[in-house]
Amino acid sequence: MKRFLAVVLAMGFFVVAATADDNLRAVQAKLKEGGFYFGKVDGAPSSELSAAMTRYQIRNGLEITGKLDPKTSRALGVKAETNIPAADSETWRRLRKTDQQFIERARAAQKAQSPVAPRKNAIHEPRTRALEPVDESGSRLILSRERLRDYVAAFVLAGLDPHVGAELEFFADRVRYYDDGIVGREKIRRDLQRYDAQWPQRRFRLAGEVNVEPQPDSRLRVTFPLRYELRNGAKHSSGTVRKTLILEVVGEDLQIVGVNERRGG
Repeated sequence: MKRFLAVVLAMGFFVVAATADDNLRAVQAKLKEGGFYFGKVDGAPSSELSAAMTRYQIRNGLEITGKLDPKTSRALGVKAETNIPAADSETWRRLRKTDQQFIERARAAQKAQSPVAPRKNAIHEPRTRALEPVDESGSRLILSRERLRDYVAAFVLAGLDPHVGAELEFFADRVRYYDDGIVGREKIRRDLQRYDAQWPQRRFRLAGEVNVEPQPDSRLRVTFPLRYELRNGAKHSSGTVRKTLILEVVGEDLQIVGVNERRGG
C-alpha cells in the first residue's frame, strides 16, 4: 500500500512539473514573440526570463517584480506561476547593461541595414531613435529609449533587492543628490538603509513614458513617473513621483550623477 501511494505521489509530482514547464514555455514563447526574451523556450526558470518579464512589466505599466505575478500572467494570457524564483541581483544587473543577446541582435540588424561598420563602443537598437552621449575618452555610446527603459527597470528592481542598498551600484562616486547638494556614496548608502528600515514593503510601477533629454555636457536627463505603494506594519503611503536621473556614460555603461524627484506624475 505504501509503495502504491509513493508511486501515485511521484506521478502527481511529475504531472505538476510538466504542467509548470508547459506554462513557462508558453510564457517564454509569448515574451520571445514580443521581443522581450531571447533565450531558449525550454520551460526552465532563469534570471534571463525574470529580466524579460521585468522588461515586459515596465513597458506595460505593470508592477515591477520580475516575477510571473497574477497581473502579469493575465496580461500575457497564461497561468500565474509560483515556482519562479524572485528577481535577484543577476536579474537587474542583466537589465542594467541590457542582455548581451539583445545587443548582438541589434548590432546584427544594424549591420544588415547599412554596409558601414558600427563605431567602436556603439550600441544601436532598430526602429528606435538613438541618443549619442560621449564619455571622457571620446567613446560614443548609442542608446535608444528601449535601452534606457531597461536601465530604469533595473534601477527600480535593485531597490527591491533583499541586499539593502543594492541600487548604490548605479551611482557615481559624487552625486547631486535630491536637495542635499553633492554627496558621496557613504551618504547615499546610509540614506538607502534608512529608507529600507522605514518602508520594508515596497511596490513600484512605471506610470507613464520615460522621457530622455540629451544635455550640453553629453549627459542624459531621464525623467519618468513612478507609482509607489509603501508599507510598514499599519503605516502606509502611496502616490506618484516624477523621478529625474542625470546619467553619464562610463565605457559601455551608465552611472547616475544626479537624482531628484517631485510629487505628482
